Amino acid sequence: MVNQYPLWKYLSLLVALMLGILYALPNLYGDDPVVQVASREVAIDASLREQVEVALTEAGVPFSAVDIEPSHVVARFADTDIQLAGQEALVQRMGEKFSVSLNLESATPKWLRAIGAKPMYLGLDLRGGVHFLLQVDMDSALKQRMESYTDAFRSVLIKNKLRYGRVQPGADRITLGFRDAAVAEKAQSTLENEFPDLKFTASTFTSPDPTVAATPAAGVTPVAGVQEVVTLVATMREEVIKKERSDALTQNIVTLRNRVNDLGVAEPIIQQQGTDRIIVQLPGVQDTAEAKRRLGNTATLEYRLIYGTPSDWARADQSGAAVPVDAKLYRDRDGKAVLLRRSLIVTGDSITSASAGFDPTNGQPAVFVNLDGKGADRMSEVTGQNINKDMAVVFIEYQTDTKEVDGKLQISTNKKETVISIATIRDQLSRRFQTTGVSTAEAQDLALSLRSGALKAPMKIVEERTVGPSLGRDNIDNGLKSVMIGFIAVFVFMILNYKTFGLLANITLAVNVVLLVAILSLLQATLTMPGIAGIVLTVGMAVDANVLIYERIREEIRLGNSVQAAIHAGFDKAFATITDSNVTTLIAALAMLSLGSGPVRGFAVTLALGILTSMFTAVVGTRAMVNLLYGGRTIKRLSI
Repeated sequence: MVNQYPLWKYLSLLVALMLGILYALPNLYGDDPVVQVASREVAIDASLREQVEVALTEAGVPFSAVDIEPSHVVARFADTDIQLAGQEALVQRMGEKFSVSLNLESATPKWLRAIGAKPMYLGLDLRGGVHFLLQVDMDSALKQRMESYTDAFRSVLIKNKLRYGRVQPGADRITLGFRDAAVAEKAQSTLENEFPDLKFTASTFTSPDPTVAATPAAGVTPVAGVQEVVTLVATMREEVIKKERSDALTQNIVTLRNRVNDLGVAEPIIQQQGTDRIIVQLPGVQDTAEAKRRLGNTATLEYRLIYGTPSDWARADQSGAAVPVDAKLYRDRDGKAVLLRRSLIVTGDSITSASAGFDPTNGQPAVFVNLDGKGADRMSEVTGQNINKDMAVVFIEYQTDTKEVDGKLQISTNKKETVISIATIRDQLSRRFQTTGVSTAEAQDLALSLRSGALKAPMKIVEERTVGPSLGRDNIDNGLKSVMIGFIAVFVFMILNYKTFGLLANITLAVNVVLLVAILSLLQATLTMPGIAGIVLTVGMAVDANVLIYERIREEIRLGNSVQAAIHAGFDKAFATITDSNVTTLIAALAMLSLGSGPVRGFAVTLALGILTSMFTAVVGTRAMVNLLYGGRTIKRLSI
């Protein structure tokens, strides 16, 4: 029969429409103010949910629901005031193993979430949140890497019985001094074999002090004929420097992801910009100060052996030149000088987990740390060889200072190292131990930063931008308004121009928007302002196919064909033209999707999906309705 679909095709379209409505529905619900409870050490299960419920109930904080998500437990509240009270109650009652943060969660009903129906993620420009641009201090990363070679050099030289005068680390080099040219030559050969990543350069000069081994460039003035000194200057090769910089950037991004996960932010953007910067965008984050603190927290620990006695420390403090070559002068919290060995036992890189608590013997705040296998072996070896000797814990912070120089703000990063604890090694330590000497607040912050991993290099925030929820709401309202204006304009034009057929085109246009939103929701795409622009453009383009079909039907009627024949020919003959015009636009959208980034990709996604859904609704959906209205009937005149 002419212009009739089989029943299964109508039913298939009906199912597609129902599914589209079902999966687009979550976007109509707003967000609930929530408090998220997450932990890397405790399983996210029903017992944790019960624990959260009990904590809120005992604190007298009303909550609407407590749900279990894959990575955290969510407590929902009626408004933001109760949300803040809930956060305070949970922070006090959940303990240090848990991360408690504010956020917004979709208010989609459980029955919809049970079938996987979730709203689209909204980008920073629509939901509000915070944007950070972080600068990685690559010089510090390279300096730290060079310092790590110092002990290795000594070990290799001692193992090969090569007598050296001094191993002096610098910002980007290590200088080794020798009094014997033959020994220096052999040392260079040995070190080049042991450390292929480094380049060794030999030079000779004379010095008044036979133990001095500084290069002339370091500021030591040679005195002719007093003592000949041969120096080897070790520097990193260019390709190694590039790799170290890349590794530092990669590790910092991984660490930032861990810290953002603790905040419970959905769809955060953490991406590299250039060679030494990282962009972090956190949509929906309400507590921007907490986010900034967690992201920029660079505190870590180092464990070193004590050098000398208190009298040596005082002498070194009074005359800085008296600091031994293999020691470094530090200060404790009271400002007293302490000499520590340059050789490290372990650093924050070896710490796999940490928690704050209290020392059971004296009740002081403490940080309990666990080491990885390599760190545990190193700790076991060093402490086993130094029983009854003292070991110090160095607390390291990178502090950012902003100064105005010549009318311009300059940001600098300062490394602050403080000895927080000196204890005598009584037993051989291994994988787990505790560190004291910090306040309760410091213990909490330190445990948090150690849990999320150590930064390879310190970072400073060079740009911070906050998008308020009200601005995001305004963007959404304006975006919806533009969609509605475009929709109404197209609606009126189609009705006036094509009458009943125009009405059918408008219905399919609405279905097209529903299906597009449903697909974006199923893909859990992030909708931004450019994405809304893509939807608006889709609304305008979606009726193009209907216009082509309708004009073809008019042409067939003018040629004297019957109504049924004209409808059939209109849909069939216009299909090739519709396909060609949409395929070219689709190619452009795919090009933007593959080569673009950020807003361009957001626009390309909605445009590409909109083209596919509009072709489906215009060709299949409109024809189904036309078939229902006119198919198989004798019609003398068509309202088009």
